[in-house]
Amino acid sequence: MEEAGQKKKKSFKMPTSFTILFLITIVIAIFTWIIPAGQYDVTDAGDFISGTYQTIESNPQGIWDVLAAPFAGLTGNKLTEGAIQISLFILVLGGFLQVVTVTGAIDAGIGAAIRANKDNMTRLIWILMGIFALGGSTYGMSEETVPFYALLIPMMVAVGFDAMVGIAVVLVGSGVGCLASTVNPFATGIASSMAGIGLGDGIVPRVIMLVVMYVIAASYVTRYAKKVQKDPSNSLIADQYESDKEKFKIEGNIDQITSKQRSVLGLFLFTFLIMVISLIPWSEFGITIFHDIHDWINSIPILGALVGQSVIPFGEWYLGEITVLFFLMGIIIAFVYGMSEEDFVNNFIDGAKDLLSVALICAVARGIQVIMNDGQITATVLHWGEMALSNLSSGFFIILTYLFYLPMSFLIPSTSGLAAATVGIMAPLGDFAGVAQSLVITAYQSAAGIVNLITPTSGVVMAALAIAGIEITTWWKFMWKLILMLAAASLIILVLFAIF
Repeated sequence: MEEAGQKKKKSFKMPTSFTILFLITIVIAIFTWIIPAGQYDVTDAGDFISGTYQTIESNPQGIWDVLAAPFAGLTGNKLTEGAIQISLFILVLGGFLQVVTVTGAIDAGIGAAIRANKDNMTRLIWILMGIFALGGSTYGMSEETVPFYALLIPMMVAVGFDAMVGIAVVLVGSGVGCLASTVNPFATGIASSMAGIGLGDGIVPRVIMLVVMYVIAASYVTRYAKKVQKDPSNSLIADQYESDKEKFKIEGNIDQITSKQRSVLGLFLFTFLIMVISLIPWSEFGITIFHDIHDWINSIPILGALVGQSVIPFGEWYLGEITVLFFLMGIIIAFVYGMSEEDFVNNFIDGAKDLLSVALICAVARGIQVIMNDGQITATVLHWGEMALSNLSSGFFIILTYLFYLPMSFLIPSTSGLAAATVGIMAPLGDFAGVAQSLVITAYQSAAGIVNLITPTSGVVMAALAIAGIEITTWWKFMWKLILMLAAASLIILVLFAIF
C-alpha cells in the first residue's frame, strides 16, 4: 500500500492534436523572427513562379498573433484563405451521417449481405471488405465501424475462422479505403482545400490505388482465413480459439432489413454517387454532357429559375455545392424514413456535434499557415525546398514525401489535422519537382493510412482489439507482411504517376 501523501507516478500521455498543432504554431512564430522574409512572383491563378524569389522586409509574429491565428485560420485574412468552408462542410456531413445512422439502414444492409452469403464466407469476406473500403474511400468510414466488430467476429468464429478475421474484415477493409481515399472529405477534401486544388483532381490514380489495395488486402485476409479454417492451429490466437467459440457464440438472428431502410440505403449510396460524379473534372476528358444539361435547364425560363441560377454543372462542384447536397439528402432521407421534424433536427445537430472537433482542428491547423504567411516566411521555406529539389527526380521526390508522412502520422494522428498543418507547404514543393499537387496529397493520405492500420494511438484500432481480446503485438504480427505489401504497392503507383 502506498504511504499516505505519496503521489502516484503519472505515465506520459501524448497531448491531443489540438495541443500539438498549437505548439507547432508557436514554433513557427519563433521562426518568423529567424527566417528571412521573402516572396515569389505569382501567376494569375496565384501559383508561385519558379526562379522569382526575392527577400523582403521581415514581419515577425508576436504573442497576440499566435493567439489570434486559429481564429484567422477559420475566417481567413488578406493573405490566407479561411477554413470555414471545409469546417462547415464537415459539420453538415456529420449531421447527414447521423440521420442515416439512426435509421439503422447501414447496419441492416450489412446484415442482409451476411445472410445472402452465409454459406460462402470466403466470398462474404470480399464483399464486406469491398463495402467497408468504399465507405473509407468516400466518407472516411472509421469510428462508425466499431459496432460491426460485435456482429462479424461471432459470424467468423462460428464458421471456423477466428476473431482475427472478424477484425481484419472491418478494420483492414475500411483502412485501405481511407489509405486510397478518392473523395474522402476528411483526408482528400481537407488536403485539397489546403493546396487550393479541386477535390476531383488526381482521382484517377486514387481509384487505381483503391482497387489495387483492396485486392491485396482481401486476398491477404482470405488466405489467412482459409488456413485457419483448414487447421485452427494456424491461427495467431490459437490458444484462445476454443474459448472464443463460447465467448462469441451466436444467439438469435440478424434483424431483417425493412423497406424503409432499403430506401434509405439506396439514397445514401446515391448521395455519394452524385458527389463522385460532381467532383470529377469531366471537361478535362472532353466530356461536355453535364454542361449541356446545365445550359438546357437554364434555357428554360421557369425551370431554370426554379432550380436556381447559382447551380453549376457537375464537374465544377466543390465544397460549397456538396455541402448543400448532403444537407438536401439528409432532409430527403428523414422524410422517406418518416422521421419527425424534431427528431431530424436533433439528430442532425447531434451528428454535427460529433464532428465539431474535426471542424475546429482545421481552423487551428490553418492558423499555422496564417503565421507563416503573415510572417512572410512561406515563400522562403518554399525557396529552400526549391533549391533542395533542383537536382531531384520527380520519382525520388514522391518517395521522400511518402517517407516524410510516415513519422508525421504518428506525431499528428488526426488525418485532417495532418493535412491542414502540412499540405499547404508540401503540395507547392511538388510543383518545383515536377510532381502534381494532387499526387502529393495521394502520397500523404496513403502514408497516413498505412500508419492508422496499426498505430496504438488510434481509438478504432484499440477498440477493435479490445472487443476481440487480442493484444496489439499480436495484431502487428498479423499485419506486418500486409503493411509491407501495401507500402510497396503504394510507392510503385506513386512513382509511376510521378514519372509519367
